[in-house]
Amino acid sequence: MKQLIYRLTEPARTIPDERKIFSNHDLKILIVPLFLEQLLEVLVGVADTFMVSYAGEAAVSGVSLVNMFNTVFIYLFSALAAGGAVVVSQYIGSRDRKNGNLSAGQLVMIAAVFSAAAMIFSLALNRQLLRLLFGEVDADVMEACVTYLQISAYSFPAIAIYNAGAAVYRSMGKTGVTMNISLAANGINIAGNAVGVFVLHAGVAGVAYPSLIARSFSAVVILILCFRRREQERKQDQEGKQDQEGKTVYLEWKNIFRWDTGMVKRILGIAVPNGIENGLFQLTKVALSSITALFGTVQIAANGVAQSFWSVAALMGTALGLAFVTVIGQCMGAGDTEAADYYMRKLLRITFAASVLWNGVILIAAPIVLQGYALSDEAADLVVILVIIHNIFNALFYPLSGALANGLRAAGDVKFTMYVSIFSTIGCRVLFSILFGIWMNLGVIGIAFAMCGDWMIRAAFFWIRFRSGKWKEFRVIA
Repeated sequence: MKQLIYRLTEPARTIPDERKIFSNHDLKILIVPLFLEQLLEVLVGVADTFMVSYAGEAAVSGVSLVNMFNTVFIYLFSALAAGGAVVVSQYIGSRDRKNGNLSAGQLVMIAAVFSAAAMIFSLALNRQLLRLLFGEVDADVMEACVTYLQISAYSFPAIAIYNAGAAVYRSMGKTGVTMNISLAANGINIAGNAVGVFVLHAGVAGVAYPSLIARSFSAVVILILCFRRREQERKQDQEGKQDQEGKTVYLEWKNIFRWDTGMVKRILGIAVPNGIENGLFQLTKVALSSITALFGTVQIAANGVAQSFWSVAALMGTALGLAFVTVIGQCMGAGDTEAADYYMRKLLRITFAASVLWNGVILIAAPIVLQGYALSDEAADLVVILVIIHNIFNALFYPLSGALANGLRAAGDVKFTMYVSIFSTIGCRVLFSILFGIWMNLGVIGIAFAMCGDWMIRAAFFWIRFRSGKWKEFRVIA
């Protein structure tokens, strides 16, 4: 660990002029809205789990199990958006607005088509899929699963399109916009949850429909803003503000309703390995949830609530990981690998410090917040144990296993991160979950330890890769 700290603080050979790339102020206005946005987004899941807990443990279990399934598609949508963000960021770095606009349009097109197919698949086979994945759960839990999946599947296109539009804005560093959209959407969702659960007593449906409405709102607003940006930039150009040329992108219908093979390949060249990595990761979580289902309703409910705390604790690393994409993508697009190296180190230092602080805050707050949940004492005690395990390892290893990996992907080094993640997921998370959870009879605690081992392996590989400098040799755009 001492050697790692030294390497992080070791100055790069060439320190770029931050005033020309990303000053401390630039990083602040990029990172703070990203963190707040991720916090607000996570609150959607927390609000769902918290309010539906008053409908009984069967409802909590149903929502948590379906969220594991839905997250497979959500992560695929995120992987696609991340692929587009890397390409758009690099075009912004190279000041190529024309191709930046084209890549943004193609990203939205791919997101719309893929998410529509995912929605149809989930609606057509919802009960069969749930029986395959969670066939051993109680009948009331299964009915809650079916209800939640049938409603939430309709939100898939909205999630994918919002992610695509948000990726465009984040690539430009305009993270305050997406933060404000998340704020409004979360207000809609939380208010809707309160009405659905406490006024209408609609149970699972009472939290599913508000999420659908909130996500649809986000998608519509981000699309409107992406199209309006064209008129804003045109006005700026007419006023002689040429310094903005190439630094911003926007949507045009002609770039959405077309198929540009070269641009699609660039986006999918990043998105597919990332999607395979994330998809396998989430499929593994769904498969492991089948093991969790064997441990009984108490452990299922505790695991579902604990995951809400985990999501909040992990969002600092997630938010800073998004900052890596924008910053490193623009540096690599400009062909400045020394600047990319410098900002990789700087962002890592920020991520470590922020993650330790944030995980500590959540760890202290967890027992207090749990008092508001309608859980049995046994389930509540188990949640605390799971949060302690997660937060310690998340603070120490996720900055390297998650945020640093995003920096490597932003440089185009996506196949390496994919191979490492596949090896780590199957070779560590799956095998050790079976070993700890079933054979050693640790239940969901064993699965949590396997997750932490997965992070440790990834962290080691990604740190070695960063130190080797091989990630600087990749080129995403021509």
